[in-house]
Amino acid sequence: MLRRQARERREYLQRRAQEERLRRQRDKKERLRQALDENRLLPTELRREALELQKELEFDAPGVGEAFGNHDDEYRWAGLEPPKVMVTTSRDPSVRLRIFAKELCLLIPGARRMNRGHAELGALVAACRGAGVTDLVLLHETRGRPDGLCLCHLPHGPTAHFTLSGAVLRQEVGGLGGAPLAAPHLLLLRLDSALGRRVGTILKHLFPVPRPDTRRVVTFANEDDVILVRNHVYRRRGRKVELEEVGPRFQLRPYLIRLGTLDQGDAADVEWRWHPYTATAHKRHLLAAPPPAP
Repeated sequence: MLRRQARERREYLQRRAQEERLRRQRDKKERLRQALDENRLLPTELRREALELQKELEFDAPGVGEAFGNHDDEYRWAGLEPPKVMVTTSRDPSVRLRIFAKELCLLIPGARRMNRGHAELGALVAACRGAGVTDLVLLHETRGRPDGLCLCHLPHGPTAHFTLSGAVLRQEVGGLGGAPLAAPHLLLLRLDSALGRRVGTILKHLFPVPRPDTRRVVTFANEDDVILVRNHVYRRRGRKVELEEVGPRFQLRPYLIRLGTLDQGDAADVEWRWHPYTATAHKRHLLAAPPPAP
């Protein structure tokens, strides 16, 4: 088992390195193509290999080879089988965090909750790998209030870290019946930048493919780089559609994405990190694409 995991990890890293080399080569070709089209001087760093790149450009079509990358490779086989999601908490969780973990299992179809106990993070990830779990969700709290969520895709990553706020349990929403367990339709609103699409890809692969006639909708709506998570059921009343929230309700804000698993910690490569203490931090919108210029 350990040898197979090590071999798969090496193959994964080799694919990533090869795709990075191909990406750099495509960037050079694109810069050379733009310089030739605009009749500009060639960039200094491309002059030595300009002739070789021009020969390759004759056989390349624009856009070919750009559809897939290492981000897509992590979820290449997603959708063929329903995901297996495991939800757990930090050590010695409060009653509210336990209830929130149970309700998160109701939000994600097929998710199962595991008592953390005194298990270390490495043993936890190894047990999930051995059981064929595809995603591990780890919840954190501060003084009984859920305030953190780590989402680790197995077996090789990535791992996304979110700040969790505004958690409202199902009984606090009020007037609810039984929890719907059908696979929901997903709405990813205003997650259209490169980072937003990446975060949307990580979140949407927690859910199986829904039936066309399902009446449950889970929404991930971006508002000022805060993702609002809502769970609704809709009913048709003649020509009208009634929308009913069934909970739970919470908000997520990403601050770190690593290209590895939780047990690797700081040894995993950082794909993206939120830098709040900069002069333009309050002006940037990271998850949404900038509006078109007038």
